[in-house]
Amino acid sequence: MTDHLLEVRDLSVEFHTAAGTVRAVQNVSWHLDRGETLAILGESGSGKSVSALAVMNLIDMPPGRITSGTILLNGRDMLTMTPEERRQINGATIAMIFQDPLAHLNPVYTVGWQIAEMMTTHGQPGDRARARALELLGRVGIPDPDAAMKKYPHEFSGGQRQRLMIAMALACKPDILIADEPTTALDVTVQAQVLALLEELQQETGMGLLLITHDLGVVAEIADRVVVMNAGEIVETGNAAEVYHNPQHPYTRKLIDAAPGKGQMPKERDRSGQPLLQAQKLQKHYGAFHALKGVDLTIMPGETVAVVGESGSGKSTLARAILRLDDPDGGRILYKGSDLMAMPPRDLFRLRRDLQMVFQDPTQSLNPRMTVFKLISEAWEIHPDILPKAQWKDRVAELLVKVGLTPEMAKRYPHQFSGGQRQRIAIARALAMEPKLIVCDEAVSALDVSIQAQVIQLLDGLRREFGLSYLFIAHDLPVVRDFADRVIVMKSGRIVEEGTVRQIFEDPVQPYTRALLAASLDPDPQVQAARRHAREELEQRIPA
Repeated sequence: MTDHLLEVRDLSVEFHTAAGTVRAVQNVSWHLDRGETLAILGESGSGKSVSALAVMNLIDMPPGRITSGTILLNGRDMLTMTPEERRQINGATIAMIFQDPLAHLNPVYTVGWQIAEMMTTHGQPGDRARARALELLGRVGIPDPDAAMKKYPHEFSGGQRQRLMIAMALACKPDILIADEPTTALDVTVQAQVLALLEELQQETGMGLLLITHDLGVVAEIADRVVVMNAGEIVETGNAAEVYHNPQHPYTRKLIDAAPGKGQMPKERDRSGQPLLQAQKLQKHYGAFHALKGVDLTIMPGETVAVVGESGSGKSTLARAILRLDDPDGGRILYKGSDLMAMPPRDLFRLRRDLQMVFQDPTQSLNPRMTVFKLISEAWEIHPDILPKAQWKDRVAELLVKVGLTPEMAKRYPHQFSGGQRQRIAIARALAMEPKLIVCDEAVSALDVSIQAQVIQLLDGLRREFGLSYLFIAHDLPVVRDFADRVIVMKSGRIVEEGTVRQIFEDPVQPYTRALLAASLDPDPQVQAARRHAREELEQRIPA
């Protein structure tokens, strides 16, 4: 037998913190072969990303330390290599797609320059590198690649930035691609395109793909084998179908049971009475780009309205316009009958506590210099009538528990948490204001399935207890199916279809809506294989 392309043996990693030693990875062993996709599945904090960072030599040491193990690339231990040898490998032989694209794209350089730099650093001529960068932008689904080459990261949506990261990682045609939650921020159709692209590149190059994910649907679509991690340890391994249909460990069963989209659809809600919020004929331009084109929206008290659509469809722009974080260029926004566009600043300030938002990217929305306690309690400093200061500590602890964290975490800073854990902190901060409407912009997209289920259950419980309403922006259609009352489908700045969850999921009218539903992934590998086969047959019947 030949050596594995990449093999990790008895790897242990620990971090020394003020609160003590954290054993993030404990005696982990797995391997990856050429042309194979290995998925590492587990909750936030399970050690999946730390394992990948150890392979890339990207663990901060100190406070981190690899205490045992070997990492073999084509039989050679990378932990014994010199820094110069590792630099020749990273990017060229082993590349990585990171979970948080905005934190890993340089804001002062154009994206075309950054993708080309991946190749020029490893010796390719500049003109060839630029041509390859242009080709990659098209392959990962960026509109108008020629214009995109000259743009900066902030000019792209969250999903588009993730596609840029994928283009950078593929630039040097690596032997191994480590993908850390590569499709978390992508809508379902682009997710399907990206996964298909990765499979196509595997067939072309024999590349091994190490996929780190919390999404069982992605595992079902693309993974050959699965490694399930919990609390830094491997609890189960096997091929994707075996692990899903015959899990041997209670933790694996817990993950499978938490997968969304399998329960009963919400009953149709009574929509009589005065709306909580209305948007009428909203318009928004960014230069020549028309982001919103006459959008109408109504949210009733206690109602959850989901907005779905591809990246760049206008979902996040609609959310920011409604909250006046980015004033629209036309139209009206009515909250309990009062026009927010005509409201004086003092009245708008008082109203802010009623309207809260959980942003898509917690790394950017959480101040890195503030502890979790400070981040959550800051709202009570701004609005001191909400809660007496003597109760702040207990309330912060209560909110952290509600979102699946522990009270001891209040002393930490955002960088000490995983991506999913940071999003939970952002949700706790929004809940601190006791709002009437929470706008969730991909608020659960970064969460693993079991915590995602807990957070959705929490939001639903708060809705029933306090009469909360939600504007729920999401690309995860199974979550929308379980949680929303009504669904709005957006494309190119317009609403193309609207209806109850049952109407949209069981009897969609528009071809665009049907395409979104067809691209949604099922956690059952057998169901997903049949769905993909049907999709491929349909594509073959469509004339070129």
